[in-house]
Amino acid sequence: MKNIFLLGLMILIWSTSGAQELHVAPEGFDVEQVNIAKGHIDTIRYDSKTVGLQRKALIYTPPGYTESEKYPVLYLLHGIGGDELEWFRNGVPHIILDNLYAQGKLEPMIVVLPNGRAMKDDRATGDIMASDKVAAFATFEKDLLDDLIPFVEKLYAVKTDRTHRALFGLSMGGGQALNFGLGNLDTFAWVGGFSPAPNTRTPEELIPDPKKVKKKLKLLWLSCGDQDGLMRFTERTHEYLQKHDVPHIYYIEVGGHDFKVWKNDLYQVSQLLFK
Repeated sequence: MKNIFLLGLMILIWSTSGAQELHVAPEGFDVEQVNIAKGHIDTIRYDSKTVGLQRKALIYTPPGYTESEKYPVLYLLHGIGGDELEWFRNGVPHIILDNLYAQGKLEPMIVVLPNGRAMKDDRATGDIMASDKVAAFATFEKDLLDDLIPFVEKLYAVKTDRTHRALFGLSMGGGQALNFGLGNLDTFAWVGGFSPAPNTRTPEELIPDPKKVKKKLKLLWLSCGDQDGLMRFTERTHEYLQKHDVPHIYYIEVGGHDFKVWKNDLYQVSQLLFK
C-alpha cells in the first residue's frame, strides 16, 4: 500500500488550466550517450557593476548553435552551498539536455549557470550561512538584471523579450527564482522553484496581484520531494495560487532535498519551456 501511495506522489500535478501529465525521468536520462550531437559549455566572465568586479558563469549552447539564429534563455540557479559549477558537477544539465535534444523533445535554448552569491568573495567556503553570504543571494537580483542578462544578450545570439527568458533554481536558488521572477514579470515569462528554501518570500509578497501573474506568465512551476523538510515553503505558495486561481504546476515527487529530485525537475521543466 505504501508503494502505491508513493507512486501517486510522483505524478501529483495541479493546474487551473487543466491536468498536465508528467512522467518521471526514465533510467539513463542523465547518463552521457555516445553518437549524439552535443552542446557546448563555456565559462564566461562578465563585468558586474553591482559587485564591482568580474564574475564567472557557465553558458550551455545547444547542439547546432549558430549565431545566425536567435535563442531563448534559461537562467538556472544553484543552492546555498553551491556556485556556478554546482549544477554542472552534480546536476549534469548538459547531459540531460543533450539526451533530450537527441530525442527531439526540446526547443533549442541557451542555459546560463551563474553564481547567485553576489559579493566580492563569492566562493562557497567557510560559513555558508554567514549573514553577508545570505544577503549576497538577495543582491544577486540586481547583478542578474543589470549585469549578467545584458552581457549574455550582447555576447550570444539570444531573443531579448520577456517571453523568451526563463528563471528557475533549486533550494536557495529556487527561492531566488520565485522572488526575482515573480518580482520582475516584465523580464521573465517562465518561472519556477525546485524545493524552494526559506528565503522564498511569503505568497502575499510574491504575488500581490494574482491577476497580473495570470496575464503575464507562460509557466509557473513549484516542485518538491515528498521527504523534504522544506516542503512547507512550496506547499504554502501552491495553496495561495490555488486560492486565487492562478495557473501553475505543482509537482510532488518521491525524494528528499537532493539532486536526484532536481535532475528530474530539470528533465520535466525543460520540455515545457518556450513552446
